[in-house]
Amino acid sequence: MATRIAGKELAHFFSSPIAYLFLAAYLGVTLFVFFWGEAFFARNIADVRPMFEWLPVLLIFLASAITMRMWSDERRTGTLELVVTVPATSAEFVFGKFLACWSLLIVALALTVPLPITVAMLGDLDWGPVLAGYLAAALLGAAYLSIGLFVSAKTENQIVALILAAFGCGVFYLVGAPPVTELFGSRIGDVLLKLGAGSRFESITRGVLDLRDLYFYASVVAVFLALNVYAVDAQGWAPEGNRRRHTERRVVLGLVAANFLLANLWLSAVGFLRWDATEGNQYSISEATKSYLRELREPLLIRGYFSAKTHPLLAPLGPRLKDLLTEYGLAGGASVRVELIDPAENPELEDEANTKYGIRSVAFQVADRYQSSLVSSYFDVLVQYGDEYEVLSFGDLIEVKVMAEDDLEVKLKNPEYAITRSIKKVLYGFQGGGSVFDSITEPVTFVGYISADDRLPEALRTLRVDLEATLLELVTESDGKLTTEIVDPSSGDGELAREIAAAYGFQPMTASLFDANTFYFYLTLSDGVSLVHMPIPETLDQDGLRRGIEEGLKRYAVGLLKTVALSAPQGLPPYMQQMPQMQQRPSNEYQALRDVLERDFSVANADLPNGNMPADADVLMVLDPANLNDESVYTIDQFLMRGGTVVIASGAFRADMTPQSLTAAPVDSGLSDWLAHNGLSVDGTLVMDTESAAFPVPGVRQVGAFRFQEVVMRDYPYFVDVRDEGLNQAVAFTAAAPQVTMAWTSPIDVDEERNAERRVTTLISSSPASWRSSSTDIMPDVSPEGDVVYLPEGEQQANALAVMVEGRFESFFDESPFAADDAEAALGDDEEADGDEAADGETEPEDTLGTVTSVIERSAESARLVLIGSAAFTADATLRVIGMADGTVYSGSTELMANLVDWAVEDQSLLTIRGRSHFNRTLDPMEQDRQRIWEYVNYALALAGLLVVFGISRQRRIARRRAHQAQLEISS
Repeated sequence: MATRIAGKELAHFFSSPIAYLFLAAYLGVTLFVFFWGEAFFARNIADVRPMFEWLPVLLIFLASAITMRMWSDERRTGTLELVVTVPATSAEFVFGKFLACWSLLIVALALTVPLPITVAMLGDLDWGPVLAGYLAAALLGAAYLSIGLFVSAKTENQIVALILAAFGCGVFYLVGAPPVTELFGSRIGDVLLKLGAGSRFESITRGVLDLRDLYFYASVVAVFLALNVYAVDAQGWAPEGNRRRHTERRVVLGLVAANFLLANLWLSAVGFLRWDATEGNQYSISEATKSYLRELREPLLIRGYFSAKTHPLLAPLGPRLKDLLTEYGLAGGASVRVELIDPAENPELEDEANTKYGIRSVAFQVADRYQSSLVSSYFDVLVQYGDEYEVLSFGDLIEVKVMAEDDLEVKLKNPEYAITRSIKKVLYGFQGGGSVFDSITEPVTFVGYISADDRLPEALRTLRVDLEATLLELVTESDGKLTTEIVDPSSGDGELAREIAAAYGFQPMTASLFDANTFYFYLTLSDGVSLVHMPIPETLDQDGLRRGIEEGLKRYAVGLLKTVALSAPQGLPPYMQQMPQMQQRPSNEYQALRDVLERDFSVANADLPNGNMPADADVLMVLDPANLNDESVYTIDQFLMRGGTVVIASGAFRADMTPQSLTAAPVDSGLSDWLAHNGLSVDGTLVMDTESAAFPVPGVRQVGAFRFQEVVMRDYPYFVDVRDEGLNQAVAFTAAAPQVTMAWTSPIDVDEERNAERRVTTLISSSPASWRSSSTDIMPDVSPEGDVVYLPEGEQQANALAVMVEGRFESFFDESPFAADDAEAALGDDEEADGDEAADGETEPEDTLGTVTSVIERSAESARLVLIGSAAFTADATLRVIGMADGTVYSGSTELMANLVDWAVEDQSLLTIRGRSHFNRTLDPMEQDRQRIWEYVNYALALAGLLVVFGISRQRRIARRRAHQAQLEISS
């Protein structure tokens, strides 16, 4: 019966223009808000959040308008008494009318489906939050409709019903809105937040389906439908009727409402009945986080400092962050203690935060209708493990998108990654304070390839004695995890010497370039899978030996911070940048990349010219090399020969950006011959692509007789926008990156013959519409209309922008350039000494050990060489320019480099969650004309949807009319 009533009501709706006016008004407002109010294309994010953000308010008026006449008409025309007397129950009538209203609302929501389909065609849309958003809209609309139906049953006047329903729904929405919750403390504010319709709606539209939120809406609908039934039944009660029965009905109604309320209170403590519908489960504790929590051996403290009074843009983020911290406590069990405090209510903890952890309140300027004031508030998270701790301030936890001067969009910036990264850092830092063997899980073997004492120089004979003593100490400490062996490659028929030369490239050493005596003194560690070669310590003492071996052992340790050796141009300190004589700064600076790497790794500077490399370095990253000498190239070469991972970011041109100019000049990295030896080369051109990011271009805007200078964002083919198939999906660290902008990039050519026995992988490539340009004029070419126009040159095809080669490499060097330098210095000293001897007739004793020269001629299979054809894509200035287009801080390229290091050191846990962000799913690059086409297509689809609804309704009316006529003819 309820469905028949619903069908009749729907037919009545669509028999008049009112339903179509409602639908048209709703679609018009939605499209206006989406394309104009929220400036979808200027916002440049592939989501439909702007549509859902306005729905709680739009649905108030839509639901009130739909329900205002449902019962008030019945009361006004006197048919309500007839309804009470028909065989159908009041509950069936109420539910039937509710279904009719809800169906109309769902039709209105369905007509907006072309919007997410459009977004999916223009970018990488996450459908989880979209589907969850439609579910949330349907549930919120159902709650509003139930309130509106109850109000309509209490009055005969449609206008009064409309106003009262809008007021009731508005109160239901505002209860949990920030302007109301900010009037109270944190505890009362949290309670109001759970009572508000908008806060629950926002939780679902994020893509998290929580049973508590779903039941909340269901309970509201049930309570108000029950009130509606009671209101309808009460119309048929006589004033002097059965008062006892009436009282019983009121008691039953109160019990029903109380049970729904109590069920909500009970469910509030149930936090595990939820489903994260987002791609990659962005709002759930990931397996990466759980793996670190399982490594805990001591209690971990996570304390959140949140002030009740804070900035309005931060206020909605606090509850989400609190929920996430609570989930850490649930996932970690007894090993994790989570505390959520308001420092204003805990003076002792506030004093501890200020003095011990350096946590300070931040003064935010806020304004209301009456005044502007400063509010000092906390929005910080402390992670402490043992005596190690990390502090996350609000700057680490949020990301901001600038839409206009006074329009900011603030979201949580991947909080799980920030917190888990801090847990990893304090965990590994605490474990690093103990013995390295505590973090080694598999047996490790030390093998020393050392000649007999009679062939070693005197200094190395002493060092060998120290080595044996050091190994004895380490074996005792290792509890069976370290075994040692020292062998002489020269013994016997020399078979072992040939084996290590073929397998590892170990050649005989000499004490100096002109020394005829050769010997072996190679120190290695192996776990049966990979081999680590440790150089002879410069200090030639026992402490240096122990330090070097322990650094090598750390390569096999689990739970210790890995080391990245970084060679990059250094920026000037701030206090020196203002000095006139210091105005010449490096063209590329990499402080942003260094900051990102330092969050997860130990970053050390690589002194390439002097051959000083950190002994525990796992990855060598060379950025923007220029005119490297032989010593620098040799240092890179030997690091690769020892089985390390070398990452080189170098293009054929260097772009120099100033406020007045943009120029490109050829640059000689000094690595061309070495790269060619390894089967790679950087082409002397720049890649240009129609799939490109925006660049700020100065322009002139004519307004009547006035001309205004302004900066507009225009597509810039030198900023190659790489996403989807351009990022190798078979490699973990590129597959995890949603998008990367490659700035002023040179294509990379691969010598297939030289790399025949090695694995070559193209990591990043441009689109098939890209081409190579040899022009050094990189200034945007602006047409009189203000457009940037570039015509393709030559063949258009995909170009490799980043390539990785894995396998066994042959050294570029036959002898060490450091030995040649020492030999020249020695010759000069000898000539000077000969002159002194002739004058004084005295001689000085010779140093028995000069520079020990040995070239590792062949690398281990674990060696990797990654070549990126751009030195600028991670430079600070480039990141700022790219971010200007979206009003954000661009981090795509720096996160890619951090992912690369994670992958290289085989610690890929954080890699899976690092790239999460609200603002990194951008739209595909497109011209303004194409944007207008898509906008007009959506207007046309909305109109077409209305026509389809009208056509279906008309056909059903015609079918019903014919059926009635047929019945009349049969009757007659």
